[in-house]
Amino acid sequence: MKKLLFKGCATAISTPFNENGVNIEEFKKLLENQIEEKVDAIVVCGTTGEASTMTEEEKIQTIKCAVEVSNKRVPIIVGTGSNSTEAVIKMNEKVEKLGVDGLLIVTPYYNKTTQNGLIEHYKKIAENTELPIILYNVPSRTGVNIKPQVCLELSKIPNIVAIKEASGDMAQIAEIANLCKEELAIYSGNDDQILPVLALGGKGVISVLSNIKPNYTHNICYNFFEGKINEAIKMQIDAIPLIKILFSEVNPIPVKAALNILGYDYGKPRLPLVDMTDEGKQKLMKILNS
Repeated sequence: MKKLLFKGCATAISTPFNENGVNIEEFKKLLENQIEEKVDAIVVCGTTGEASTMTEEEKIQTIKCAVEVSNKRVPIIVGTGSNSTEAVIKMNEKVEKLGVDGLLIVTPYYNKTTQNGLIEHYKKIAENTELPIILYNVPSRTGVNIKPQVCLELSKIPNIVAIKEASGDMAQIAEIANLCKEELAIYSGNDDQILPVLALGGKGVISVLSNIKPNYTHNICYNFFEGKINEAIKMQIDAIPLIKILFSEVNPIPVKAALNILGYDYGKPRLPLVDMTDEGKQKLMKILNS
């Protein structure tokens, strides 16, 4: 069995921007809150972190901040995915030097690739880093789906240790679990599917919800792990209205609005993303206050 990067809840953390770039002071505040509220890991520069509109300099600054604030209290995992294999390898070389604990690597997007291409892409990346890798399958954004048989092939590579599964296809996730067994940990990539994935042997969630409710999301997982199944079910179901509003507009538009409502100075998303609609904010505020 491969060593787990984390078990439980990893927050796919949002990035605050201002007129000067990344608002590092506000980012530090949220990082500290996350660690105090017992999240099990933090994912920096992922989808929720708006990595696609960040410069390399901003990414390095943000990753350094997360590593320093965490100070090994929780693992720091970094999104380094790209549609260029060589670009991923070069970025991995840079973040390795910053003391990160692992990598989250999304499938190639726009140019896409075949299933054989996915194997070669991830194989080449894995050969060029010693860091553990979490595959990231989110076909709604990338147009590419990692099929279970490809997961099996990739699970044979020693430092490919897990997959963040955001396809929403529970039958596919069950097949991955059946094929890969303990050689590929599965993390839910959807907050409304935490318990179903755990029930299939999943090890946790990489979560948007936990930006807002870190301890709550951690406890959904650990109630399940500790055999408190009814409590975990209730928490998952009770969270559905908030999860639904957090994905009512393109992520991370709503979660950024929620952080602002909660008192953080998180600014607006970067174009082409725009701020949440006034109607959406009113509904969000109502749910946050309920």
